[in-house]
Amino acid sequence: MAAGGSTAAALGAYIVFEGEAGFAMTPPHARTWSRRGRYPVVRVRGRSRRRISIAALACYKPGERPRLIYRPRFHLPWKGARKSFAWTDYRDLAVRAHLQLGAPIVLVWDNLNTHRSAGMRQYAADHDWLTIFQLPSHAPDLNPVEGIWSLLRRGALANVAFTDPDHLTRTLRRALSQIQHRPDLIDGCLTETGLTITPNLTLIQKASVPVNWPPVRA
Repeated sequence: MAAGGSTAAALGAYIVFEGEAGFAMTPPHARTWSRRGRYPVVRVRGRSRRRISIAALACYKPGERPRLIYRPRFHLPWKGARKSFAWTDYRDLAVRAHLQLGAPIVLVWDNLNTHRSAGMRQYAADHDWLTIFQLPSHAPDLNPVEGIWSLLRRGALANVAFTDPDHLTRTLRRALSQIQHRPDLIDGCLTETGLTITPNLTLIQKASVPVNWPPVRA
């Protein structure tokens, strides 16, 4: 998996992994404590169609603090309302990362059709600071952002009875802010993938999984 790292080294760039996930009013289940003989019960409101999607970037560069940058999308309960990120949302998130990091970025993400849209590909081709690589198909274990979602579901969101969508939104923002201030957690998400970024920005895959990363733009 050295291709993405070699490109990043040549550009002095961050290697940035992207992932997205949806969160609803029904909380994820997690282990908890209860009185002996009492089964713990969390009472929640009836099924809600209100959902929040979050696209997040885990940003890495040797010698620099890892960063977490995210963008929420609120699903409106209207007929015909879009329920997913558009390619322009991903473009805007990449621009935000470029400005916050103050460096070019090598963006690594999965093969979602929106990621491979003509508009996104053309935008990358027109901007020297952005290079895009696709992860192998069906390889979420290679994306450290999956670890971010795991931290949320096992931590701040677990077994919580959300009173309304605003409660869910506040909880998500607070939890993501806490992770942003814990670079050790963001580093740990990378370690969990089995990937290592060397000082010369070579991305090494420790696990023996076949990988082919064709860049959108050389």
